[in-house]
Amino acid sequence: MDIIAQLQDQVNKIAYIAFNTVGSLQRDAPPARLSQNYPEPPAPTAEALATINSDPKSAAVAFMQGVKQFDALVAALPLNDGGEEAQLKKIAELQAENESIGKELQDEMQSAERELKQLRELFHMAADNCLRLKPPS
Repeated sequence: MDIIAQLQDQVNKIAYIAFNTVGSLQRDAPPARLSQNYPEPPAPTAEALATINSDPKSAAVAFMQGVKQFDALVAALPLNDGGEEAQLKKIAELQAENESIGKELQDEMQSAERELKQLRELFHMAADNCLRLKPPS
């Protein structure tokens, strides 16, 4: 697996942990009074408080491990000594190569379509000739 795929995997892992943590907090948080017009919400039970505080430490540890691994992967990325100008030149070269290969593929596709058309015509001619033959008497 290349480093970019590993970085994406770490970002996904960090996002998963963060969203699950926030989701758990939303799910398990005790109700809060939104307005003076609403009655006071019931006090959370001991079971609800235990659920809220059940596993924040392991979630924080997993989150920080993901962040540290992400930082290590970013640090392992190769540096480009040429700067922005060299990067833009490399991008232009890659785009030119991409266009050249794209044109070559397009030419091959057109050639294959012409050949397919010829083969279909030959097949239809052969099928017509077979249908015109009379069975032996």
